Amino acid sequence: MEQKIYLQNQAWEEALALMMRELGPRCQPENEPIKVSCALGRITGETVRAQRSSPHYPAAAMDGYAVRARETFGLNERQPRWFQLGSEALSVDTGDPMPKGMDAVVMLEEVLNKTEEAVLLQQAVVPWSNVRAVGEDIVEGEILLPIHHRLRPQDLGALLAGGVTELAVRRKPRVGILPTGDEIRAPGQPLNVGEIVDSNSTVLSALIAEWGGEAKVWPIVADDWDQLENAVLAMEASQDILVIIAGSSQGRDDYTVPLIEKFGRIYAHGMAIKPGKPAMLGEIKGKPVIGIPGYPVSAFLTARLFLRAWIKHELGLPSGTLPVMRAFLNKKVFSGLGSEEFVRVKVGRVGERWVAAPISRGAGVTMSLVRADGILRVPRLQEGFHEGAPVQVELLRPQEELEETLICIGSHDLTLDLMDSYLKMNGRHGALASAHVGSLAGLMALRKGEAHLAGVHLLDPESGEYNRPYLERLLPQRRIALVNLVYRTQGLLVARGNPLKLRTLADLADGRLRFVNRQGGSGTRVLLDYLLAQEGVDKQQILGYDREEFTHLGVAVAIASGSADAGLGIQSAALSLGLDFIPIGEERYDLAIPQEYLADRRIEMLLEVIASPDFQAEVRAMGGYDLRDAGKFMNGPGETQAE
Repeated sequence: MEQKIYLQNQAWEEALALMMRELGPRCQPENEPIKVSCALGRITGETVRAQRSSPHYPAAAMDGYAVRARETFGLNERQPRWFQLGSEALSVDTGDPMPKGMDAVVMLEEVLNKTEEAVLLQQAVVPWSNVRAVGEDIVEGEILLPIHHRLRPQDLGALLAGGVTELAVRRKPRVGILPTGDEIRAPGQPLNVGEIVDSNSTVLSALIAEWGGEAKVWPIVADDWDQLENAVLAMEASQDILVIIAGSSQGRDDYTVPLIEKFGRIYAHGMAIKPGKPAMLGEIKGKPVIGIPGYPVSAFLTARLFLRAWIKHELGLPSGTLPVMRAFLNKKVFSGLGSEEFVRVKVGRVGERWVAAPISRGAGVTMSLVRADGILRVPRLQEGFHEGAPVQVELLRPQEELEETLICIGSHDLTLDLMDSYLKMNGRHGALASAHVGSLAGLMALRKGEAHLAGVHLLDPESGEYNRPYLERLLPQRRIALVNLVYRTQGLLVARGNPLKLRTLADLADGRLRFVNRQGGSGTRVLLDYLLAQEGVDKQQILGYDREEFTHLGVAVAIASGSADAGLGIQSAALSLGLDFIPIGEERYDLAIPQEYLADRRIEMLLEVIASPDFQAEVRAMGGYDLRDAGKFMNGPGETQAE
């Protein structure tokens, strides 16, 4: 059939509002009965009233003796009186029904004396003292819970106390998910070149459950019109909301939009958002259809904008706002005009303020969502934010968890991720959030008060010393401790078997070998330039010198995938991806920690981890590391760099 291609650039709020205005009234919430014991987390579908009072009988509120209050009048310490058991006083326990004719309870500790026949009382009590009256807690017919209330554990107890064993709750919206694409494969299947695992369906199903819906994933459908049509119509017959993954862009096999137009209506196709522009909103036979882009980050973000709103609507709930916090950007964020951009950030409290550090921005970088603590929205008519600007961050983690986080900005090392796991072990509540921007940028972050520590491995060409000369130049007035983490072996990473027979750095300059470099300001880049200068190699002769990766694993992956032939990196990265390694030398990797943070319990926990035999054993097992000085203060704790 003829393909109709178009992509608008519509503000997402306007597109969603149009769809809600046109379709919303036809998609009203529905109720279903449910037992109270199974109702945790569900949304009440009507006002809930008590079926009985609680307590429904006068009950003793204390252990003691039930009496007639009028018979105690006039009692005092000088005029006590004996009350005969069985006629004038009856023993009761907390919760017992009040004996007929009795209207007060004397607590056990207020009894002056006791025999088998009587108790001696010396204090008057007023009527209904220490007695729970009928309906003291709940009165029959009173409102227990309002409509649209999310049921909590304490709510279930109140319902049962009020005689309610079953109630009407909102039926969970049924959301059909249809993954599409010739290249998509189910999780667990082997992948050939060009094939992609369907992770989006699982992520969307989890989000739907979190938001109160019920997901059903359809089998993957290839880019074929007839198969897509059959699958979409089958979903429409049984589901309340339809989600189609991919197929809404403008490729030759993207059929989602014309298919929806055949059976319904398109409200918007193409949003002024980044990532997620190909998102689509429509309807089929009165049911909302949401076209979700295939890139994982795009899928996650567009689901939060559109799918969440529709699930809330069909539960009868307002979309509400996501939890936000005010933070300060640690570096400038650029963004093109015309699209609202969603930037993933790491967040931590450094000193008295929260700091937000942007991380990877690609639509396909799934790990950027895993590592992110929040989302920074850049308005579509704004070109970004300046460094140090106060911004609002939508939180992806609880704020109390972020309170425990240490911010480490600087050079990348595989041991940092391992350290994060150890900080969370054995009941610890700490965490390590590391941003890989290079050693020099890490020291600048310390200077600006944007990090608790920085990973550094900077070789000073003049002295041959690591790290300390840079502290003296860049932070002359700060008191910074250099704590050694590891010594590590740097060298050339090459494909298994070293097919190009590389031996030295000089071999990089033959003009044919494809090199992949670390970013400017990284310790590895500084080391490379130092070694090239020593060997008299012109870096301009190295093909790929300007191609940059921000982590050692990024370099290793480029070589393992065949897009590069060699790169300078650490041995553990080569071992992790099965590459060959040509050692060049050993370097010292330290953690630079300002003195004011040394007494912080989170830093104390971090130092305990570094000294831990289990941690050190696991680091050694990674290969390419020496821990002879691990945890040692290389310049004395709290030493001023100018001293």
